[in-house]
Amino acid sequence: FFFPPSLHTKSPATMMKAAALFTLFASASAFAPSNQSPRTSVAQNALIDDAFGISIETGNKCPPMGRYILENANENGIKWWQNAELKNGRVAMVATIGYMIQKWGIHMPLYLGPSGSSGFHPESTKDWLLSSTTGVTFSDIAHADPLDTIAMVPAAGWVQVLFAAGIFELAGWKRQWTDKSPIPGDYGYDPLGFTKREGGWDSAELTKLRMMEIKNGRVAMMAMAGWLSNESIPGSLPVWHP
Repeated sequence: FFFPPSLHTKSPATMMKAAALFTLFASASAFAPSNQSPRTSVAQNALIDDAFGISIETGNKCPPMGRYILENANENGIKWWQNAELKNGRVAMVATIGYMIQKWGIHMPLYLGPSGSSGFHPESTKDWLLSSTTGVTFSDIAHADPLDTIAMVPAAGWVQVLFAAGIFELAGWKRQWTDKSPIPGDYGYDPLGFTKREGGWDSAELTKLRMMEIKNGRVAMMAMAGWLSNESIPGSLPVWHP
């Protein structure tokens, strides 16, 4: 920050207060309405604000940061960002469930055999090895904190995770860009038949469900960011959390 010359002669306490004020004003200005970039045309604004996912929480307009990112994007570019948000939101929703289950000591049975992750009782007389090279057992996983379990997964396990994620990405790419599905987040996998109801994608019910998914995904992403911050720096999230 640039401080006026008069502040340089003040006490450290005064300097700290001034720095805090400048920081406050800088933070507030980030949320203040700003002049529209001349590079963003009326047609581009309409394209951005009409994108599915823009809702009442932001005044039915794209937030300033989103508008800045999308100011030069065409329809395919906006569709790419919509898919990215949906994917991350879905992963975050699943992550919140996994995080809470691990924190609360609830462990699902794995491989239907003796392991440290069976039911509500992490202890067992016979543990199954998660990795014979590292000696990590499912019981070790059951007792670990969520972030610690990441480091306990062996390299071969991460290869399997990345391989499975790659398969899903390829299937999604084919559906969205080769088959040209017009609906962001539609990857052709619908075992519960949500998209097969009367009216299909254009039905009011499915439109409502799609918006609910986006909003819940956004909340889940913020929740995971807060929880993981608190896991890394205890006390950094001063509200209730698992």
